[in-house]
Amino acid sequence: MMPDHIHWICTLPRTITIADLVKNVKISSSIKFKELIRRDFEWQKGYGGFSVSQSKLETVKNYIQNQKEHHRNIDFQTEYRRFLDEYQIEYDERYVWD
Repeated sequence: MMPDHIHWICTLPRTITIADLVKNVKISSSIKFKELIRRDFEWQKGYGGFSVSQSKLETVKNYIQNQKEHHRNIDFQTEYRRFLDEYQIEYDERYVWD
């Protein structure tokens, strides 16, 4: 977990949508964060959800475990833009960081 974002990897059953999973996580974690950490805590409205192939699973796990060190060299917003560009995902800056 970083101050401005979180990377999270999980298995998603076919009976739940990514949107419902994120909504449920945001609701339950907001309650706890406000109770334990910061009363003014809020999640941003959006999120990024990406699938990971089995062959890249360990690479992604290592990235998540070492993200604190990784983000000493590149900030999250720059990295996220590069990721979106690399995978040719169209985005509008007005809505990415709400």
